[in-house]
Amino acid sequence: MKKKIDEYQIYQKHCDQIYEQVKNDPYAQFLGIQLTKFEAGFAEAMLEVQGHMVNAHGTVHGAVMYALADHVFSVACNAYGKTSVGLSTTIQFIEAAQPGDRIVARATEIRRNFRTGFYRIEIFHEQSLIATMEAVSYRKDQYFIELDEQD
Repeated sequence: MKKKIDEYQIYQKHCDQIYEQVKNDPYAQFLGIQLTKFEAGFAEAMLEVQGHMVNAHGTVHGAVMYALADHVFSVACNAYGKTSVGLSTTIQFIEAAQPGDRIVARATEIRRNFRTGFYRIEIFHEQSLIATMEAVSYRKDQYFIELDEQD
């Protein structure tokens, strides 16, 4: 019988190694997204909206807010060291943000099983909720970290 893997134990044991992998997202770095919290099944990141990140109406482009939400989703669903990719997302834009605004996204794991994970992402400007996203991840078989015999 195959031993059941305790993924929270993997997170605790390999947290630094997993963090180094998930924080090095070239696109997020290009946009200036800063990862501010990283836990098992949870991530938070911040972005200061720049003038070149706006749409024709002068408000933050939806693609920028989506990129921030998608980044924390990616970090949260990969927090156990198992390769996970986005399967589907649905985003709702509630309010606009302006250049100079600091926006914060938080991804929270709702549930995960062997193959899928379900996440709720919220984006805030100060205390105002400005967007929400529901996301589903597909969890592949392999781990992107080196597991040892005890894992």
